[in-house]
Amino acid sequence: MPPKTTPPTPAAAAPAVAAVPVIPKPEKSGGPDASWPHRKLYENVIKTLYALPEEFKTSLRISDFRATDIFTLNSALGASIEDAVVNGLNSLREVWDVDGRYALYRFERQAQAFPDVRLVTESPGETPIIMGIELKGWFALSKEGEPTFRYTVTPNACAPADLLVVFPWVLSDVVAGSPKLLRPFVGEARYAAELRNYYWQTMRTQRGGNGGITPATHQTPYPAVKTDQCSDRADDDGGGNFGRVARYGLLDDFVASTKKQEASGIPVLAWLTFFKIFSDGSRDLDSVVATIESALRRYRETNQQGTEALAEAFSQIVAILRGQEVLAQGGVPLEGSGFEDQTPVED
Repeated sequence: MPPKTTPPTPAAAAPAVAAVPVIPKPEKSGGPDASWPHRKLYENVIKTLYALPEEFKTSLRISDFRATDIFTLNSALGASIEDAVVNGLNSLREVWDVDGRYALYRFERQAQAFPDVRLVTESPGETPIIMGIELKGWFALSKEGEPTFRYTVTPNACAPADLLVVFPWVLSDVVAGSPKLLRPFVGEARYAAELRNYYWQTMRTQRGGNGGITPATHQTPYPAVKTDQCSDRADDDGGGNFGRVARYGLLDDFVASTKKQEASGIPVLAWLTFFKIFSDGSRDLDSVVATIESALRRYRETNQQGTEALAEAFSQIVAILRGQEVLAQGGVPLEGSGFEDQTPVED
């Protein structure tokens, strides 16, 4: 008689995996409909935003600033630069209002409103608000290497003509001088809000987290309420990451392009790399330069692709900072610093 065999124990069923909700990825709309009576104005405003860096003027000027404190500039000057951008838009009226049709309108900034810049008029019988711009300044040499602002407005609070605009900026002499604008990011405000919600809901759910979003209480454009009342809120956001648009891919190409632009003839990326080398608290330029020169030797010895160009950029940066230091002390900058033709500072 054959021995009894014990039937195999059925394999334990795999735990159920929550289904990821199918959320359609948003698409750009192309702005307001072609039949909208202000469509040409919308297009001209976008052209003006791209032209603004060449025409930008401000009375702001920074001096006696330590190179090692460069990362603090974003919070110190951000609001003032955004105000100056609005003034620049109004000064370029002939670009966005070619035929004078909008002579009664002006761009006005309201810090606690959304969008914080609006094209408005108080004239009776006219449309009070035609379009808006949510304006963000980004110091291109900030430590993070990308914009860190949070954008939480609910999509329905964005009119079709509303824009999200990010202006990167640097100082004219990198660690001194007047703010200088670089080429901006100009995008659809509603699309940016929709893309944020899409990535939050899909990415969080795919990772087993809570991707829930509580919609804002206010759901129409140009609210007469504070920004927080027209903001969506993540149901679970312990890290405070909801609304950080730079993490959702929207600004990737823009950030990469900005790092290729130049400040004092040197790519922004080289400046960022340079400043990060001594962001450990070193306060003395001599010790900073010694660290950089040591790094330069290592770069040249490795012969890695691209390091020679970076080493050359670092050498130029050292010369620029040396020139600014000598100039501030009343001396004559060394040849090659870029400051040879400037008059020394007098006490």
